[in-house]
Amino acid sequence: MADSRHTWTEPGAYEVAPGIHRIPLPLPMDGLRAVNVYAVEDGDGLVLVDSGWALDEARKQLEDALGSVGYGLEQVHRFLVTHVHRDHYTMAITLRKLFGAKVSLGIGEQPSLEKIISGQADGQLAELARWGAGALADELREAYKNFDSSEVQRGYELPDEWIDGTTDIALQERVLRAVPTPGHTSGHLVYVDTKAQLLFAGDHVLPHITPSIGFETARAELPLGDYLDSLRLMRSYPDMRLLPAHGPVTDSVHSRVDELLQHHEDRLGATLTAVHSGAVTSHEVARKLGWTRRARNYDDLGLFDRILAVGETSAHLDVLVARGELGSVVVDGVVEYAPVRPAAAER
Repeated sequence: MADSRHTWTEPGAYEVAPGIHRIPLPLPMDGLRAVNVYAVEDGDGLVLVDSGWALDEARKQLEDALGSVGYGLEQVHRFLVTHVHRDHYTMAITLRKLFGAKVSLGIGEQPSLEKIISGQADGQLAELARWGAGALADELREAYKNFDSSEVQRGYELPDEWIDGTTDIALQERVLRAVPTPGHTSGHLVYVDTKAQLLFAGDHVLPHITPSIGFETARAELPLGDYLDSLRLMRSYPDMRLLPAHGPVTDSVHSRVDELLQHHEDRLGATLTAVHSGAVTSHEVARKLGWTRRARNYDDLGLFDRILAVGETSAHLDVLVARGELGSVVVDGVVEYAPVRPAAAER
């Protein structure tokens, strides 16, 4: 398939393997313009890996794409969702209400999902304070002033099934292995089709961008550490074609995993250098680093991207603490980092 960085978002249904179609659906944001949903033929119906954002435009585009390969929305009988983020999960809930499809989600997403449903999704404010970004928290509060908090909950309900641990899911003509890959979120799953040598990767392995780490309402203790372990787990599998949630299909999971591991090692090095240069908090370190492929200045980012930047910086700092390269203390509710001094030589 002659897919490229710029054309993968075009509407349609693209066969990526016999009986499997990639369907890009639109997103209401500039940074990510589309999410890939994968329709897997299963007897006289379909299983969808991920579902898209519950938007009218996305639903119409999904309906048209399925129709082009001879199916209707009512023939989707199951959703295998990689993680709880809105662009992957909420369309499944909408279509379940209409047609009764079963929705499956990794059990590691349960704490975050329950907080979202109960209206407790504002924990990011407390995290920002811990990261030394009190001014950013104030900006977020101001942005929330005229915001209906029920909008956060809209489209979210519990799944029909929690997938707990590595689980083989038998379809009529194939077996998809659900594999926990925490990092991007605590309960992220990928789905491995060993026979066809395909990886439905969700946001775990993306061909052109790096996924955000630990941006969730119930944040893990060491999200970047989890993510690096999950990348190494994918490296332990035989190489497969990469079917990502954002970006074109590519031929090698291993090559992209190697690039992502190297990227984060480089990022850890830059983070450590920033602390050695005098930055103390996650916010201060984030301001010293470049962001996106273009190495943009932190101050040039929008509010949401600055929040992501500080949270990801915190994740890198905590890995450096876990490795013994930095120390950390809490001062007046703010986590401060410092280089670890070499032990004094014995006399």
